This record gives sequence, C-alpha cells and structure tokens, in this order.
Amino acid sequence: MTWSHPRGYDPLVACSEVWRRRSGVSITWEQRSLQDFESFPVVELAKRYDLIVIDHPHVGQITQEKCLLPLDVAGREAERTALEAASVGPSYPSYRWDGKQWAFPIDAATQVQAFRPDRLPQAPTELAEVMELARRGRVAVPLRPPHSLMLFYTLAAHLGQPCGIERSRFVDSETGLEAWRIIRELAGFIDPSDLDRDPIAVFERMVDDASAIDCVPFIYGYVSYAQAGFRRRLIRFANIPTIDSRKPVGAALGGTGIAVSAKTPHAARAIDFAYWIASAEVQRGPYAAAGGQCGHASAWDDPTVNSATAEFYRSTRATLEGSYVRPRHHGYMAFQAAASERINAALRAGENGLALLGDLNHLFETNLPIHP
Repeated sequence: MTWSHPRGYDPLVACSEVWRRRSGVSITWEQRSLQDFESFPVVELAKRYDLIVIDHPHVGQITQEKCLLPLDVAGREAERTALEAASVGPSYPSYRWDGKQWAFPIDAATQVQAFRPDRLPQAPTELAEVMELARRGRVAVPLRPPHSLMLFYTLAAHLGQPCGIERSRFVDSETGLEAWRIIRELAGFIDPSDLDRDPIAVFERMVDDASAIDCVPFIYGYVSYAQAGFRRRLIRFANIPTIDSRKPVGAALGGTGIAVSAKTPHAARAIDFAYWIASAEVQRGPYAAAGGQCGHASAWDDPTVNSATAEFYRSTRATLEGSYVRPRHHGYMAFQAAASERINAALRAGENGLALLGDLNHLFETNLPIHP
C-alpha cells in the first residue's frame, strides 16, 4: 500500500517490475489518498498488506501496536550501516524507535520553497522578500491540516526553539507568539481557500496559466513538478526563506519509508524487497527514472538525477539536512490532528495567539506520552 500520487505510486510499480524479473516475486501496489497517508492507522493497513509505505510520525504507535516487523534482521548489518550513512538529513533515524528500525527511507522530503522560474529569476532568500510578494497577491501556502501545524513546527524550529522538545510544554511563549505572528501575517495575504488546500492542490493551482502564484515559501517538495512535461508549467524548488539571515534550518521533515507488516506470511521476501528498493543502486536508477523522489544520498548527489529535475535535489539539500523531526510517541497522531484543527480555527477567527498557545500546550501535555 502506498499513496495516490505519481511520486508515490509510479516508482514502486516500476521497481516492482524490475524486482519481479530479478527475483520471480510479484508485488501489486494499491493507493490511498494523501490525507489517508497522513492519518490512517497503520495497524489497519498491516492487516491487509505485506508492504506499507508509512510516514515517520507513526513509529511510536506502530511500535506499541506491534503491527510492523523490525528491519534489523541478523546478517544484514553492513547494509543497514550503508543505508544509515546515506541518510539525507534525519530521514533514516526518523524511522527508528525503541531501539528498532521500522522502515527504510525511500522518499526524502521536508518543507522547502517552490517558485515559478518563468516569473521569478530566483527564489526569495529572506522571509521579508516573501512578505513583499505576498502583499502583491503572488504567494500561496498550503494550510489544510496537518500542514498548518507543519508550518508552525518549521517556524518555531527555524527561530531556534523546536516544538515538543521539553516534556513540560509544547512551545515557549516567545517563540510560539512569533511563529504565530508570521503565520497570521502570511494568512492575511493569501487566498482564504489555502486553509483547505494541501500541497498537491497548491501545486496544481500554481501551474495553471491563470494563476497569480509565483512563490510558495513553505511546502513539502514534490519532485514531479520539477520534471519537464509533468505539467504545462515547470516549478523549481529552493531552500526555505530565512529570518534575519539564519541558515535554512528547522523545516518539518516529511518523506516516506518502506515497512513490512507483522501479519505478512511472506516476511523474508518482503524484507528483501525493502532492503533492495532503499539501496543506492535502485534509488538513483529505476526509482529516480520512474519519477520517484529519492531517499538515498547517492541519488541526491547524482548529476543525472539532478539534471532531470531542474536541480531539485541540490537546490533543497541544505534545508533537508537541517530538518526538524516532529514528535513520534504513541498517541502523537491524535495530537497532530487536534492541534492542526485548533490552529486553523484560530486563523479563521483572527486570534492573537495567547489562547491558541495555551491550548496547544494543554493538548500536548495531556497527550504525552502513552509511550515515551
């Protein structure tokens, strides 16, 4: 089971055909929506599928529910060491929990910046430049839950105080209020419908010839839109805009990992495929060629892979390397859903942020942690 976008589906189908010719094992993939991918319980998927593409914030929950197999199998230590060394940013360790590796990264992503190169010669480097474009109606930001919370995460971490680090509170008042001020200011300039748009919806709006959108300062990177011919207009990607000349760090990590169900009757074969598809050879070869957003550093460094994607990987690498890993404890997903909805309600109501921060801290405190 994977998610329904060419980036999430096509490379798995292509690589599975290569695997079939190589091993004799056939794999059939089904798809679920992006919204389901971000929220649907993995334990339910594990009852029906052998291989599952997952999001790293689920690892605390799946560890508690024992619905996936750890990939730390004996005799393959050298392969895991190589995969860990090739992690793009914190992608590989983000799937590690309670001393076990529950998935291998096959798709590395974080919030980056997107822009129309036919309208802007380069992406803004400072948030102040973005605000000027926003005042002219040239900016969009996806804020459909959970992306409003992801933006809050990115800004807080970029300001130097990542959320959820202290068990006693979600975010400190100074950082939280500054992050909220920026979000409110941006939200005041963009289309109110962005509150209901996810990244794919924003990209589809952005590539329309009638669109006024030149820049999206914080959005999960989608390599598909950087490939010639995917849509009528090409989108280029860059590091996130910074505040006060900081480095482009703090963006909320995304991406996907390949995991194996604890219910599968084909455990050895499924694990073999997971190791193979996460490997350097496959990632910079058939996975990239089929439109996948690679999760292995060798693909991010590869000149051919970059040339085919308008330098997507090189242009966003610094942001990925400095990404923030959100909380992953058992029970976190319920907090993510509730906190995102609370942020959106505050945006719609034009709140000043004080009550919002109190509610976010309370939600986090009462959510913490079913499993540390």
